Amino acid sequence: MLVLTGILAIAMGASAAQVPPCVSGLFLRATLPEPNALAFVSRFIGALTLEPGLTIGKCLTAASNTDGAPVTIEACTYADNQKWTFDAGSVKIFGSKCLDIMNGNSADGTLLQIWTCTPNNGNQQFAYTRDNRLAWNNNKGKCVDLPGGNKASGTRLAIYGCTDNNKNQIWNTGYNVNDLPQTSQSNQFGMNRCGTTSSQTSNCQTAFLNSAEDFCLWAPPNPDSTIGDTEHMNVAWCTKSGRGTRVIPDGTLHGVHFVRTPDYVQVTGVGDLTSLNIRRGDAGGELDNRGADGNGNPSGGLVYGNTFGRGVQYHEWTSFISDNQFCFRACVGADATVNCNHIYDIMGCEWNIPANYEPGTFETCDGDNDLPMGVYGTSTWYQGVSPTPSAHPAASSSNCVAVPSITVAPAKRRVH
Repeated sequence: MLVLTGILAIAMGASAAQVPPCVSGLFLRATLPEPNALAFVSRFIGALTLEPGLTIGKCLTAASNTDGAPVTIEACTYADNQKWTFDAGSVKIFGSKCLDIMNGNSADGTLLQIWTCTPNNGNQQFAYTRDNRLAWNNNKGKCVDLPGGNKASGTRLAIYGCTDNNKNQIWNTGYNVNDLPQTSQSNQFGMNRCGTTSSQTSNCQTAFLNSAEDFCLWAPPNPDSTIGDTEHMNVAWCTKSGRGTRVIPDGTLHGVHFVRTPDYVQVTGVGDLTSLNIRRGDAGGELDNRGADGNGNPSGGLVYGNTFGRGVQYHEWTSFISDNQFCFRACVGADATVNCNHIYDIMGCEWNIPANYEPGTFETCDGDNDLPMGVYGTSTWYQGVSPTPSAHPAASSSNCVAVPSITVAPAKRRVH
């Protein structure tokens, strides 16, 4: 039986009323199931990177294609020794090798290696949980761990007891921005490998967040649509051409405010978003990387940017859009799930992402992190619990640079 509380429970479909109104701390927990009951795999398909949630630019790496080769974190090169696939409960590499627990030793600190895959080998059975942990199926309560939170290249991976809110045990799945799959999920409406020819009928579901002049929004593929009815199939509409997406028509955006903080980027603003196929009068809704079914809205949507390194994939992101307002935040680092929380799906932009929404302002700024949405001191408020607290004030910003009103222009090559 899978026992869930807090954020994960809501992500799995529980209503806000089914979780307590206040929970101590910023992180909420997911209790792991009994051994051999884990059936989860990554919702993303094909060859994937496995990246520690603590940092960016590092990937799970096999030292060589030989039995007993150690598994470490190294700078992401997207070579074959960093391309992992989920197959029948195993995590495979090089086609025939599997992530393996050395000698099946269940002691904390046992190192990981790769070994030739063999059927029903308990040392090679892992589940990818809904909260992005790699849990060993053959032994209750053991997870793949980055020992001591050591982010240095060469750090060997080990198993340790799965513990609530342990950031050392978060592993994000991803893709190289320059080598995207045609689709990243089996139930996807559109595609991720979108080419370089922009089209207003494109079904590209790869978005970018770089600046006030270079960003994308998720919006419906068909005219006169509501966000609620199309959230699983929304496509990327962008200010830059040349990425195979749709482009935001000139004159659509009436104000844009882009902020770079230590842990995320965000873009907020206003405009006549009916030109993005949103029905006039639609109050809109939330789009995020998980969705109620864990697949994200839109399903298969990928987000990249250059703020924290070239072509970094944002594994945690949240956005809202209506017929006249938008906000989009993408997060990195150990607190990504807190800064890009997405359980407040009816609270809208200004409550979730307090910022500048004034028309006539077009600027890119540096800023401090906002207080996490829904967190007040040591307590967490849940949507639907009365009374509803006020939104946090927007964090301070600085070094703002005004830009002209946004018009479509070509994207810089290989900078995305």
